[in-house]
Amino acid sequence: MLHIFESYPTFLVFVGIVVAIVLTMALMPAWIKFLKSSHIGQQVRADGPESHLVKQGTPTMGGVIMLIAVILTALVVGHPTPETFALLIATVLTGCLGLIDDAEKVVKERSLGLTPKAKLVGQFVISTVFGLVAVNVMGIAPTVDIPFVYTFDLGVLTTNFGQVAVPWLYLIFVDILLMGLCNAVNLTDGLDGLAAGTVMIVMIVMAAIAYRSDMLDSAIFAAALAGACIGFLWFNSFPADIFMGDTGSLALGMALGCLSVFTKTEFVVLIIGGLFVAEALSVMIQVFYYKKTHKRIFLMAPLHHHFEKKGWSETKVVVRFWIVSGVLAALGFAWYFAESLMAVA
Repeated sequence: MLHIFESYPTFLVFVGIVVAIVLTMALMPAWIKFLKSSHIGQQVRADGPESHLVKQGTPTMGGVIMLIAVILTALVVGHPTPETFALLIATVLTGCLGLIDDAEKVVKERSLGLTPKAKLVGQFVISTVFGLVAVNVMGIAPTVDIPFVYTFDLGVLTTNFGQVAVPWLYLIFVDILLMGLCNAVNLTDGLDGLAAGTVMIVMIVMAAIAYRSDMLDSAIFAAALAGACIGFLWFNSFPADIFMGDTGSLALGMALGCLSVFTKTEFVVLIIGGLFVAEALSVMIQVFYYKKTHKRIFLMAPLHHHFEKKGWSETKVVVRFWIVSGVLAALGFAWYFAESLMAVA
């Protein structure tokens, strides 16, 4: 902790952003050089847009440096608490799962790494353990709040195994939420700067929510993630010098879900991260509709590829999706903030 600034928590949050930016930008060039010399590059999906073929061989696994920057920032700028370590461990473990997936793609020289089942099992284990730790160690209430509407008590079906309480309904909800966000951010990572830019916007809002909830270290953690995304954008903007890979996208999605559990914004996060939800839904709708009718609703899924197929340039899609993400994040924060003001009143 930077003890001299303990009386200025807002400043520490901004320091978290800056430190993560500096670390990411300082370490990334050497990592890109290493990846290039080791011939570790992205494998482009064969059925993707033809314009993406030029991306074949671009260094990937940039998420490794992003995670290093987040870890160092959270430990140095903040005052590590059990919540900090829980967030870091869940994020890093998911990043390791993504790293294995990225490595599989490079070794086998194909766009598919681990099997979907293997990735889901790994995400399920991490999500379940995090949910149990959140409830039993951090004292997180097994409830889901829809601001101004209703608070659902999902702890009604709870089984105690010694000192460990297992709120089955809430645990199932957490698993679906965390795994869903994990894969939604992963699906969004399909254009240069798209995932990094949208996650950066969302994490700034999550940092504000955590700060509003008197969770300074969680706010610093979210700020570090936003800073890492900003630093990464320097190298990931079109045309990208490096991709974050599943190492980064899966970890960022898990981090977003975990933050929503700690800040009790499990429902609001679906609005704040509404763009990720839309990307995931576009794939689900496309697959379901095609199986039923053998026709497609979208020209191509996920959603960003649909607009590419309509003739939008990659840069236009990315910038417009950033704007949409910003609007949704602002709406989600406004809804959360309005309820918190009413609660105080």
